[in-house]
Amino acid sequence: MSDELAQVSQLLGHHLMQSRATITTAESCTGGGIAKALTDISGCSAYFDGGIVTYSEQSKQRYLGVLPDSLQQHGVVSEAVAKAMAEGACIAFSANYAISVTGYAGPAGGTENKPVGTVCFGFAMAGGTTTSHICHFTGNRESIRQQAVTFALATALETFFKIKLDTV
Repeated sequence: MSDELAQVSQLLGHHLMQSRATITTAESCTGGGIAKALTDISGCSAYFDGGIVTYSEQSKQRYLGVLPDSLQQHGVVSEAVAKAMAEGACIAFSANYAISVTGYAGPAGGTENKPVGTVCFGFAMAGGTTTSHICHFTGNRESIRQQAVTFALATALETFFKIKLDTV
């Protein structure tokens, strides 16, 4: 794990523990990378019960409650689907917060409107609002995935705890 990623993971974990809150993940293109970063921190079981990796549309529907109409209307890589994934994960794990990610890490995939490097994120708060972001990362598959994990954790820190890191 990079120093930057370790810093943001530790800071997020610290604030989750202080607030006695829990977090979960619903991941697609990162393949569990966000959950790995969270669980690389000792004591993470105090705030991380589990997460889910859903690559297929069927698993997004079955385990996260993403509606088929949403997938058809917006596409699997969309802010609408990312928001639905985060909300579904929050419910599935009875968590205070959830981070979701869906995107095209490459080298295959992507479309003219959503090329490789397009990644959508959802940030849900139990019983509260859900926000989303779309990013366009560059690089190879591993680089795009690493950028997505770092962005997800830094944005969770800002969204859930109003802490903005200048270095991320």
